[in-house]
Amino acid sequence: MKDLMLVREADERDRQFIFELSPNLAEVAKLEWHADDVVQKMQDDYISEMLAVTLTPNATFIAERNNVRLGFIHVRTQKDDISGETCGTIPLLAVTPKSQGLGVGKILIGYAENWAKDLGCRLLHLEVFSNNKNAKGFYQNLGFQPEILHMIKQL
Repeated sequence: MKDLMLVREADERDRQFIFELSPNLAEVAKLEWHADDVVQKMQDDYISEMLAVTLTPNATFIAERNNVRLGFIHVRTQKDDISGETCGTIPLLAVTPKSQGLGVGKILIGYAENWAKDLGCRLLHLEVFSNNKNAKGFYQNLGFQPEILHMIKQL
C-alpha cells in the first residue's frame, strides 16, 4: 500500500523548508536580462513578503509523505484587476525537484481552490514567469488561462 500524502497548514517550523525552495523558484524564471543574484534576492524578498503577518486572509499549506516535506502553496485574497471583486491568488507554489511529477502540485492547487471557495471567491488568480514552460503547461492543464500578458524589453 502506498503511503498517503498529507496536506496541512504550515507553521513556523516550515519556514526554512519554504526558503530552501527559493533557489528552485528563482532558477525557473530564466530572466536573462537580470543577474542571477538579483532574481534570487527578488524571490527571497517575495517569500518573506508573502509569509509576513498580515490582515489579508491567507494560508500556507505543506504537502508531506512520511514526515518528509514535498512542497508548499501559499494562497491569499486580493482584488481582481478587472472586476474589482475579491478573488483568491496563489503567489507561491513550489515542489521539491524529487517530488515533481507525483501529483503534489495538483493536490496543493486543490487545497488553494477549496480555501478560496470557502471564502466565497469566484476566481483564483496566479502569476507564472513566462519562460517557465513547464509551470505554464501545468497550470493550463488545471484550467487556468492567460488573462494579461506583462511584457518587457531590455534596452
